[in-house]
Amino acid sequence: MNDLKLLKHLEGYLTENRLQRFNTVLTQRTKHFTVATEDVYQLHNTSAVIRSCDVFGIQEVNVVEEVNSKRIDREIAMGAQKWVDLNRYNNVKSCIDDLKAKGYQIVATTPHTDDCELIDFDITKKSCFFFGRETEGLSDYVIANADSFLKIPMVGFTESLNISVSAAIILQHVTSRLRKSNICWQLSGEELIEKRFDWINKTIKNYDAIVERYYSKH
Repeated sequence: MNDLKLLKHLEGYLTENRLQRFNTVLTQRTKHFTVATEDVYQLHNTSAVIRSCDVFGIQEVNVVEEVNSKRIDREIAMGAQKWVDLNRYNNVKSCIDDLKAKGYQIVATTPHTDDCELIDFDITKKSCFFFGRETEGLSDYVIANADSFLKIPMVGFTESLNISVSAAIILQHVTSRLRKSNICWQLSGEELIEKRFDWINKTIKNYDAIVERYYSKH
């Protein structure tokens, strides 16, 4: 439903500050990069990743729940799940198939494969960054189907970071570079309108009744 007149009508129910906030945030949203978590056991880790995605402008998060299926921790995500789109999958194969069909390269984040360090990562390609379970890491299936491997340089005794920390570091780095580039990374006009409807729906009470009343008069 992309009725621009209806959209304008609905925006009249928002405060000026809220409307301005929506418009400002949307100009920084991107689907050029996305993130996937694979069977993360600790609930707060997935929630923290979602929060980082919102902070750095990543519009979609892909959650694979083949083994561990849990609700998103609202306290940790601090409302981020309301503004970030969650794509949930029952198995990792369907997730990867869907992402590749959308044109994403699969980037396995792992400290165990010498492929690409974060500073050298090619930001021109649409990419999904995969993060694995706390102890086992990414599954063999993800490793076998990955198009690229990415690692954060580390010089201490510890060989890995918590996944939510890793996600925040990677997303901050790649999105900062992306915004300084000439790459067309922002949401399309159609996607912007879709998100404006979606966010208004999540903000105002009686959304459906307001829409029904609008159409009854037009």
